[in-house]
Amino acid sequence: MGSAVKISDNLAHKAKLRSKVEKRSFAGQIEYWASIGEIVEENPDLPFAFIKNILIGKEQAQSGLLTPYVFGEGD
Repeated sequence: MGSAVKISDNLAHKAKLRSKVEKRSFAGQIEYWASIGEIVEENPDLPFAFIKNILIGKEQAQSGLLTPYVFGEGD
């Protein structure tokens, strides 16, 4: 069940713009920012790009898109 939350007009405007660029709903954009903020607070030593790559890797793993790494093969 959802909850109504008041946010500033400035944040709402930024979220609406970004949601169009990222192909998310307005609520989805706010939820994305909140989840990233939570992860960053829990892991202050990790750069955002590293966190984002971890999240992408998790989604790839859950979607079955990963292949096992074989030591000694590749570049």
